[in-house]
Amino acid sequence: MRLFKTEDGKNYLLPFILVTTLFALWGFANDITNPMVAAFKNILLISNFESSLVQFAFYGGYCFMAIPAALFIRKFNYKNGILVGLALYSCGCLLFIPAGNAMAFGIFLFAYFVMTCGLAFLETTSNPYILAMGPTESATRRLNFAQAFNPIGSLTGMLVAKEFILSRLNPASEAERQAMAQDALALVQKSDLDVVSVPYLILGLVVGVFFIVFLLSRLPKIVSPGNNESLGAIVRNLLKNRRYIRSVVAQTFYVGVQIMVWTFIIQYAEHELNMPKATAQGWNMVAMAMFVSSRFICTFLLKYFRPSLLLTVLAIGGALFTVGAIFLPNAQYAADSTFGAYWGLYCIVAISACMSLMFPTIYGIALKGMGEEAKLASAGLILAIGGGCIMPPAQGWLIDKAVWFGDTLSSARISFVLPLLCFIVIGAFGNWCRRTANG
Repeated sequence: MRLFKTEDGKNYLLPFILVTTLFALWGFANDITNPMVAAFKNILLISNFESSLVQFAFYGGYCFMAIPAALFIRKFNYKNGILVGLALYSCGCLLFIPAGNAMAFGIFLFAYFVMTCGLAFLETTSNPYILAMGPTESATRRLNFAQAFNPIGSLTGMLVAKEFILSRLNPASEAERQAMAQDALALVQKSDLDVVSVPYLILGLVVGVFFIVFLLSRLPKIVSPGNNESLGAIVRNLLKNRRYIRSVVAQTFYVGVQIMVWTFIIQYAEHELNMPKATAQGWNMVAMAMFVSSRFICTFLLKYFRPSLLLTVLAIGGALFTVGAIFLPNAQYAADSTFGAYWGLYCIVAISACMSLMFPTIYGIALKGMGEEAKLASAGLILAIGGGCIMPPAQGWLIDKAVWFGDTLSSARISFVLPLLCFIVIGAFGNWCRRTANG
Protein backbone atom coordinates (compact mmCIF):
# COMPACT_ATOMS: atom_id res chain seq x y z
CA MET A 1 0.00 0.00 0.00
CA ARG A 2 1.34 3.43 -1.02
CA LEU A 3 0.28 4.81 2.35
CA PHE A 4 2.99 2.73 4.08
CA LYS A 5 5.55 2.21 1.29
CA THR A 6 8.41 4.66 0.70
CA GLU A 7 10.15 5.52 -2.57
CA ASP A 8 13.12 3.30 -1.67
CA GLY A 9 10.82 0.25 -1.39
CA LYS A 10 10.53 -0.03 2.40
CA ASN A 11 7.14 -1.26 3.58
CA TYR A 12 6.06 -0.32 7.11
CA LEU A 13 2.63 -1.97 7.15
CA LEU A 14 3.38 -4.58 9.86
CA PRO A 15 5.14 -2.12 12.23
CA PHE A 16 2.27 0.30 11.60
CA ILE A 17 -0.28 -2.30 12.71
CA LEU A 18 1.67 -3.10 15.88
CA VAL A 19 2.18 0.53 16.91
CA THR A 20 -1.45 1.36 16.08
CA THR A 21 -2.57 -1.03 18.82
CA LEU A 22 -1.10 1.47 21.29
CA PHE A 23 -3.57 4.12 20.12
CA ALA A 24 -6.43 1.92 21.30
CA LEU A 25 -4.58 1.17 24.53
CA TRP A 26 -4.26 4.78 25.64
CA GLY A 27 -7.78 5.52 24.37
CA PHE A 28 -9.03 2.92 26.84
CA ALA A 29 -7.18 4.64 29.69
CA ASN A 30 -8.60 8.05 28.77
CA ASP A 31 -12.20 6.98 28.68
CA ILE A 32 -12.39 4.58 31.56
CA THR A 33 -11.08 7.57 33.56
CA ASN A 34 -13.45 10.37 32.43
CA PRO A 35 -16.52 8.90 34.23
CA MET A 36 -14.46 8.50 37.41
CA VAL A 37 -14.78 12.23 38.04
CA ALA A 38 -18.50 11.74 38.75
CA ALA A 39 -17.84 8.43 40.56
CA PHE A 40 -15.27 9.83 43.02
CA LYS A 41 -17.53 12.82 43.70
CA ASN A 42 -20.30 10.54 44.90
CA ILE A 43 -18.09 7.96 46.65
CA LEU A 44 -15.97 10.41 48.63
CA LEU A 45 -18.55 13.22 48.99
CA ILE A 46 -16.37 15.88 47.41
CA SER A 47 -17.16 18.86 45.15
CA ASN A 48 -17.13 18.92 41.33
CA PHE A 49 -13.90 20.93 41.49
CA GLU A 50 -12.22 18.43 43.82
CA SER A 51 -13.36 15.40 41.83
CA SER A 52 -12.12 16.99 38.59
CA LEU A 53 -8.63 16.89 40.10
CA VAL A 54 -8.69 13.36 38.67
CA GLN A 55 -8.32 15.03 35.27
CA PHE A 56 -5.72 17.45 36.64
CA ALA A 57 -3.57 14.53 37.82
CA PHE A 58 -4.28 12.42 34.73
CA TYR A 59 -3.39 15.09 32.18
CA GLY A 60 -0.75 16.62 34.42
CA GLY A 61 1.34 13.51 33.75
CA TYR A 62 1.42 14.48 30.09
CA CYS A 63 2.72 17.96 30.97
CA PHE A 64 5.38 16.60 33.29
CA MET A 65 6.72 13.82 31.06
CA ALA A 66 6.27 15.07 27.47
CA ILE A 67 9.65 16.83 27.16
CA PRO A 68 11.67 14.14 29.04
CA ALA A 69 10.04 11.54 26.79
CA ALA A 70 11.03 13.45 23.64
CA LEU A 71 14.62 13.81 24.86
CA PHE A 72 14.69 10.09 25.68
CA ILE A 73 13.56 8.92 22.24
CA ARG A 74 15.90 11.41 20.57
CA LYS A 75 18.86 9.88 22.41
CA PHE A 76 17.71 6.27 22.16
CA ASN A 77 14.94 5.21 19.77
CA TYR A 78 11.21 4.82 19.29
CA LYS A 79 11.07 1.24 20.56
CA ASN A 80 12.74 2.06 23.87
CA GLY A 81 10.33 4.97 24.30
CA ILE A 82 7.40 2.61 23.84
CA LEU A 83 8.81 0.16 26.40
CA VAL A 84 9.29 2.85 29.05
CA GLY A 85 5.77 4.11 28.38
CA LEU A 86 4.22 0.67 28.79
CA ALA A 87 6.15 0.05 32.01
CA LEU A 88 4.96 3.31 33.61
CA TYR A 89 1.41 2.75 32.35
CA SER A 90 1.28 -0.70 33.96
CA CYS A 91 2.79 0.49 37.26
CA GLY A 92 0.27 3.34 37.52
CA CYS A 93 -2.63 0.90 37.09
CA LEU A 94 -1.27 -1.45 39.74
CA LEU A 95 -1.07 1.44 42.22
CA PHE A 96 -4.87 1.44 42.35
CA ILE A 97 -4.80 -1.54 44.69
CA PRO A 98 -2.87 0.18 47.53
CA ALA A 99 -4.89 3.36 46.85
CA GLY A 100 -8.15 1.45 47.33
CA ASN A 101 -6.89 -0.32 50.45
CA ALA A 102 -5.82 2.99 51.99
CA MET A 103 -9.05 4.73 50.84
CA ALA A 104 -6.86 7.71 50.00
CA PHE A 105 -7.90 10.03 47.15
CA GLY A 106 -4.36 11.41 47.02
CA ILE A 107 -2.89 7.99 46.19
CA PHE A 108 -5.48 7.55 43.43
CA LEU A 109 -4.37 10.89 41.99
CA PHE A 110 -0.72 9.78 42.15
CA ALA A 111 -1.65 6.53 40.37
CA TYR A 112 -3.32 8.50 37.58
CA PHE A 113 -0.23 10.71 37.35
CA VAL A 114 2.12 7.72 36.98
CA MET A 115 -0.21 6.17 34.38
CA THR A 116 -0.11 9.24 32.22
CA CYS A 117 3.62 9.67 32.53
CA GLY A 118 3.58 6.37 30.68
CA LEU A 119 0.95 7.56 28.22
CA ALA A 120 3.05 10.66 27.54
CA PHE A 121 5.92 8.38 26.50
CA LEU A 122 3.59 6.34 24.28
CA GLU A 123 2.02 9.35 22.56
CA THR A 124 5.27 11.30 22.20
CA THR A 125 6.76 8.21 20.58
CA SER A 126 3.92 6.73 18.54
CA ASN A 127 2.58 9.82 16.76
CA PRO A 128 5.84 10.90 15.06
CA TYR A 129 6.73 7.23 14.50
CA ILE A 130 3.50 6.76 12.52
CA LEU A 131 4.16 9.97 10.57
CA ALA A 132 7.58 8.59 9.57
CA MET A 133 6.24 5.19 8.40
CA GLY A 134 5.71 6.12 4.78
CA PRO A 135 5.64 9.01 2.29
CA THR A 136 5.60 12.55 3.67
CA GLU A 137 2.65 13.62 1.50
CA SER A 138 0.37 11.01 3.11
CA ALA A 139 1.62 11.49 6.69
CA THR A 140 -1.46 13.36 7.99
CA ARG A 141 -3.83 10.81 6.44
CA ARG A 142 -1.74 7.96 7.87
CA LEU A 143 -1.89 9.47 11.36
CA ASN A 144 -5.64 10.01 11.04
CA PHE A 145 -5.99 6.34 10.09
CA ALA A 146 -3.95 5.21 13.12
CA GLN A 147 -5.86 7.59 15.38
CA ALA A 148 -9.12 6.07 14.12
CA PHE A 149 -8.34 3.07 16.35
CA ASN A 150 -7.93 5.29 19.42
CA PRO A 151 -11.70 5.78 19.90
CA ILE A 152 -12.24 2.02 19.58
CA GLY A 153 -10.18 1.69 22.76
CA SER A 154 -12.07 4.67 24.17
CA LEU A 155 -15.43 3.05 23.49
CA THR A 156 -14.25 -0.14 25.21
CA GLY A 157 -13.10 1.92 28.21
CA MET A 158 -16.50 3.61 28.39
CA LEU A 159 -18.25 0.25 28.26
CA VAL A 160 -16.10 -1.11 31.10
CA ALA A 161 -16.75 2.06 33.14
CA LYS A 162 -20.51 1.73 32.59
CA GLU A 163 -20.96 -2.01 33.11
CA PHE A 164 -18.21 -2.87 35.58
CA ILE A 165 -17.87 0.33 37.64
CA LEU A 166 -20.77 2.82 37.54
CA SER A 167 -23.52 0.19 37.49
CA ARG A 168 -21.91 -1.72 40.39
CA LEU A 169 -21.42 1.21 42.75
CA ASN A 170 -23.69 1.50 45.75
CA PRO A 171 -26.82 3.37 44.51
CA ALA A 172 -27.05 5.57 47.62
CA SER A 173 -27.22 9.25 46.70
CA GLU A 174 -24.91 11.90 48.15
CA ALA A 175 -27.64 13.01 50.55
CA GLU A 176 -28.20 9.43 51.73
CA ARG A 177 -24.47 8.92 52.21
CA GLN A 178 -24.17 12.12 54.23
CA ALA A 179 -26.91 10.84 56.53
CA MET A 180 -25.12 7.51 57.20
CA ALA A 181 -23.21 6.73 60.37
CA GLN A 182 -19.46 7.08 59.92
CA ASP A 183 -18.75 3.33 60.13
CA ALA A 184 -21.50 2.46 57.65
CA LEU A 185 -20.31 5.15 55.25
CA ALA A 186 -16.73 3.86 55.47
CA LEU A 187 -17.88 0.34 54.52
CA VAL A 188 -19.82 1.64 51.52
CA GLN A 189 -16.87 3.78 50.41
CA LYS A 190 -14.42 0.87 50.74
CA SER A 191 -16.68 -1.38 48.69
CA ASP A 192 -17.08 1.26 45.98
CA LEU A 193 -13.35 1.98 45.81
CA ASP A 194 -12.70 -1.75 45.36
CA VAL A 195 -15.14 -1.72 42.43
CA VAL A 196 -13.15 1.16 40.90
CA SER A 197 -9.75 -0.48 41.51
CA VAL A 198 -10.27 -3.98 40.04
CA PRO A 199 -10.63 -2.93 36.36
CA TYR A 200 -7.44 -0.89 36.66
CA LEU A 201 -5.63 -3.90 38.12
CA ILE A 202 -6.69 -6.01 35.14
CA LEU A 203 -5.66 -3.20 32.78
CA GLY A 204 -2.22 -3.08 34.39
CA LEU A 205 -1.75 -6.81 33.75
CA VAL A 206 -2.88 -6.45 30.12
CA VAL A 207 -0.44 -3.60 29.57
CA GLY A 208 2.29 -5.83 31.03
CA VAL A 209 1.55 -8.36 28.29
CA PHE A 210 1.91 -5.62 25.67
CA PHE A 211 5.29 -4.73 27.21
CA ILE A 212 6.49 -8.30 26.60
CA VAL A 213 5.15 -8.29 23.02
CA PHE A 214 6.98 -5.07 22.15
CA LEU A 215 10.13 -6.20 23.96
CA LEU A 216 10.30 -9.27 21.70
CA SER A 217 9.28 -7.44 18.49
CA ARG A 218 11.64 -6.10 15.85
CA LEU A 219 10.65 -2.54 15.02
CA PRO A 220 12.38 -0.47 12.31
CA LYS A 221 14.84 2.24 13.31
CA ILE A 222 13.75 5.24 11.28
CA VAL A 223 16.31 8.05 11.10
CA SER A 224 15.25 11.26 9.40
CA PRO A 225 17.47 13.99 7.93
CA GLY A 226 18.80 16.41 10.52
CA ASN A 227 19.80 13.80 13.10
CA ASN A 228 23.05 15.65 13.84
CA GLU A 229 21.41 19.00 14.54
CA SER A 230 21.97 20.22 18.10
CA LEU A 231 19.16 20.34 20.65
CA GLY A 232 19.50 24.10 21.00
CA ALA A 233 19.25 24.61 17.24
CA ILE A 234 16.10 22.49 17.06
CA VAL A 235 14.47 24.42 19.92
CA ARG A 236 15.30 27.75 18.24
CA ASN A 237 13.85 26.53 14.95
CA LEU A 238 10.64 25.41 16.65
CA LEU A 239 10.22 28.70 18.53
CA LYS A 240 10.53 30.60 15.23
CA ASN A 241 8.03 28.32 13.47
CA ARG A 242 4.68 30.17 13.56
CA ARG A 243 2.77 27.17 12.24
CA TYR A 244 4.15 24.95 14.99
CA ILE A 245 3.52 27.44 17.83
CA ARG A 246 -0.04 28.06 16.69
CA SER A 247 -0.58 24.31 16.37
CA VAL A 248 0.47 23.78 20.00
CA VAL A 249 -2.00 26.46 21.13
CA ALA A 250 -4.79 24.94 19.03
CA GLN A 251 -4.00 21.47 20.34
CA THR A 252 -4.19 22.75 23.93
CA PHE A 253 -7.70 24.05 23.36
CA TYR A 254 -8.71 20.92 21.44
CA VAL A 255 -7.70 18.55 24.25
CA GLY A 256 -9.42 20.85 26.72
CA VAL A 257 -12.72 20.74 24.83
CA GLN A 258 -12.53 16.97 24.30
CA ILE A 259 -12.04 16.22 27.98
CA MET A 260 -14.64 18.74 29.13
CA VAL A 261 -17.33 17.40 26.79
CA TRP A 262 -16.67 13.75 27.62
CA THR A 263 -16.26 14.36 31.36
CA PHE A 264 -19.24 16.59 32.04
CA ILE A 265 -21.84 14.98 29.82
CA ILE A 266 -22.71 12.92 32.93
CA GLN A 267 -23.10 15.99 35.15
CA TYR A 268 -25.12 17.73 32.43
CA ALA A 269 -27.51 14.76 32.18
CA GLU A 270 -27.80 14.56 35.99
CA HIS A 271 -28.46 18.29 36.41
CA GLU A 272 -30.75 18.83 33.44
CA LEU A 273 -32.62 15.51 33.19
CA ASN A 274 -32.15 13.87 36.58
CA MET A 275 -30.62 10.95 34.67
CA PRO A 276 -28.70 8.18 36.55
CA LYS A 277 -24.92 8.10 36.06
CA ALA A 278 -24.87 4.72 34.33
CA THR A 279 -27.57 5.83 31.88
CA ALA A 280 -25.73 9.08 31.19
CA GLN A 281 -22.57 7.08 30.51
CA GLY A 282 -24.58 5.20 27.86
CA TRP A 283 -25.07 8.51 26.05
CA ASN A 284 -21.33 9.11 26.37
CA MET A 285 -20.84 5.81 24.56
CA VAL A 286 -23.20 6.97 21.79
CA ALA A 287 -21.03 10.07 21.47
CA MET A 288 -17.92 7.90 21.19
CA ALA A 289 -19.57 5.72 18.52
CA MET A 290 -20.23 8.88 16.52
CA PHE A 291 -16.63 9.92 17.09
CA VAL A 292 -15.35 6.58 15.75
CA SER A 293 -17.59 6.69 12.67
CA SER A 294 -16.71 10.30 11.94
CA ARG A 295 -12.97 9.58 12.26
CA PHE A 296 -13.09 6.99 9.46
CA ILE A 297 -15.30 9.25 7.30
CA CYS A 298 -12.97 12.23 7.80
CA THR A 299 -9.91 10.11 7.01
CA PHE A 300 -11.57 9.25 3.69
CA LEU A 301 -12.46 12.90 3.02
CA LEU A 302 -8.83 13.93 3.51
CA LYS A 303 -8.15 12.35 0.11
CA TYR A 304 -10.23 15.14 -1.46
CA PHE A 305 -10.13 18.13 0.90
CA ARG A 306 -7.32 20.03 2.58
CA PRO A 307 -6.96 19.20 6.30
CA SER A 308 -7.22 22.87 7.30
CA LEU A 309 -10.54 23.27 5.46
CA LEU A 310 -12.09 20.26 7.17
CA LEU A 311 -10.71 21.41 10.53
CA THR A 312 -12.33 24.84 10.10
CA VAL A 313 -15.72 23.44 9.06
CA LEU A 314 -15.82 20.95 11.94
CA ALA A 315 -14.80 23.63 14.47
CA ILE A 316 -17.75 25.74 13.32
CA GLY A 317 -20.02 22.69 13.66
CA GLY A 318 -18.68 21.99 17.16
CA ALA A 319 -19.33 25.59 18.19
CA LEU A 320 -22.92 25.48 16.90
CA PHE A 321 -23.68 22.23 18.72
CA THR A 322 -22.19 23.68 21.92
CA VAL A 323 -24.51 26.67 21.62
CA GLY A 324 -27.34 24.16 21.30
CA ALA A 325 -26.22 22.39 24.48
CA ILE A 326 -26.37 25.72 26.32
CA PHE A 327 -29.69 27.01 25.04
CA LEU A 328 -31.87 24.14 23.75
CA PRO A 329 -34.38 22.59 26.19
CA ASN A 330 -34.43 19.04 27.54
CA ALA A 331 -37.50 17.04 28.52
CA GLN A 332 -37.34 15.31 31.91
CA TYR A 333 -35.75 11.85 31.87
CA ALA A 334 -38.21 8.95 31.99
CA ALA A 335 -36.99 5.53 33.15
CA ASP A 336 -39.33 3.74 30.74
CA SER A 337 -38.11 5.66 27.69
CA THR A 338 -34.72 5.29 25.98
CA PHE A 339 -35.15 8.41 23.87
CA GLY A 340 -36.90 11.63 24.72
CA ALA A 341 -36.81 15.26 23.70
CA TYR A 342 -33.28 15.71 25.06
CA TRP A 343 -32.27 18.40 22.57
CA GLY A 344 -29.41 19.87 24.58
CA LEU A 345 -28.05 16.40 25.32
CA TYR A 346 -28.31 15.47 21.64
CA CYS A 347 -26.14 18.47 20.84
CA ILE A 348 -23.45 17.41 23.33
CA VAL A 349 -23.42 13.95 21.75
CA ALA A 350 -23.15 15.46 18.25
CA ILE A 351 -20.11 17.52 19.27
CA SER A 352 -18.07 14.30 19.21
CA ALA A 353 -18.62 13.89 15.47
CA CYS A 354 -17.03 17.31 14.97
CA MET A 355 -14.06 16.58 17.24
CA SER A 356 -13.00 13.34 15.52
CA LEU A 357 -10.68 14.90 12.95
CA MET A 358 -9.04 17.48 15.16
CA PHE A 359 -6.23 15.94 17.21
CA PRO A 360 -4.38 14.04 14.44
CA THR A 361 -4.98 16.81 11.90
CA ILE A 362 -3.51 19.54 14.12
CA TYR A 363 -0.66 17.13 14.91
CA GLY A 364 0.00 16.43 11.23
CA ILE A 365 -0.11 20.12 10.28
CA ALA A 366 2.34 20.96 13.08
CA LEU A 367 4.94 18.30 12.19
CA LYS A 368 4.60 18.37 8.41
CA GLY A 369 8.03 18.05 6.78
CA MET A 370 9.98 18.36 10.04
CA GLY A 371 12.04 15.17 9.76
CA GLU A 372 14.18 14.52 12.84
CA GLU A 373 12.89 17.70 14.51
CA ALA A 374 9.54 15.92 14.89
CA LYS A 375 10.89 13.88 17.84
CA LEU A 376 11.28 17.00 19.96
CA ALA A 377 8.41 18.90 18.34
CA SER A 378 6.03 16.12 19.30
CA ALA A 379 6.77 16.93 22.96
CA GLY A 380 5.16 20.33 22.60
CA LEU A 381 2.04 18.77 21.13
CA ILE A 382 1.85 16.19 23.92
CA LEU A 383 2.55 18.96 26.43
CA ALA A 384 -0.54 20.63 24.94
CA ILE A 385 -2.57 17.75 26.35
CA GLY A 386 -2.12 19.74 29.56
CA GLY A 387 -5.22 21.58 28.39
CA GLY A 388 -7.01 18.56 29.76
CA CYS A 389 -5.67 19.19 33.27
CA ILE A 390 -6.56 22.89 33.42
CA MET A 391 -9.94 23.28 31.75
CA PRO A 392 -12.02 20.47 33.38
CA PRO A 393 -11.41 21.83 36.92
CA ALA A 394 -12.41 25.27 35.61
CA GLN A 395 -15.66 23.84 34.24
CA GLY A 396 -16.23 21.91 37.48
CA TRP A 397 -15.77 25.17 39.40
CA LEU A 398 -18.42 26.84 37.23
CA ILE A 399 -20.86 24.00 37.91
CA ASP A 400 -20.19 24.24 41.67
CA LYS A 401 -21.06 27.94 41.69
CA ALA A 402 -24.67 26.97 40.88
CA VAL A 403 -25.26 30.32 39.19
CA TRP A 404 -28.57 30.60 37.34
CA PHE A 405 -29.13 32.93 34.39
CA GLY A 406 -32.84 33.67 34.13
CA ASP A 407 -35.19 30.73 34.46
CA THR A 408 -33.54 28.39 31.97
CA LEU A 409 -29.75 28.48 32.07
CA SER A 410 -28.29 26.47 34.94
CA SER A 411 -24.62 26.39 35.90
CA ALA A 412 -24.28 23.04 34.08
CA ARG A 413 -25.39 24.74 30.86
CA ILE A 414 -23.35 27.90 31.39
CA SER A 415 -20.21 25.83 32.02
CA PHE A 416 -20.27 24.81 28.33
CA VAL A 417 -19.19 28.36 27.47
CA LEU A 418 -15.64 27.04 27.99
CA PRO A 419 -15.93 24.37 25.25
CA LEU A 420 -17.47 27.05 23.00
CA LEU A 421 -14.41 29.28 23.46
CA CYS A 422 -12.17 26.33 22.61
CA PHE A 423 -13.94 25.72 19.30
CA ILE A 424 -13.59 29.41 18.40
CA VAL A 425 -9.80 29.17 18.90
CA ILE A 426 -9.57 25.94 16.87
CA GLY A 427 -11.67 27.43 14.06
CA ALA A 428 -9.46 30.51 13.94
CA PHE A 429 -6.36 28.30 13.69
CA GLY A 430 -7.87 26.18 10.91
CA ASN A 431 -8.86 29.28 8.97
CA TRP A 432 -5.34 30.75 9.34
CA CYS A 433 -3.84 27.50 8.01
CA ARG A 434 -6.30 27.50 5.12
CA ARG A 435 -5.54 31.11 4.13
CA THR A 436 -1.76 30.74 4.44
CA ALA A 437 -1.52 27.31 2.75
CA ASN A 438 -0.10 25.80 5.97
CA GLY A 439 -2.41 22.82 5.94
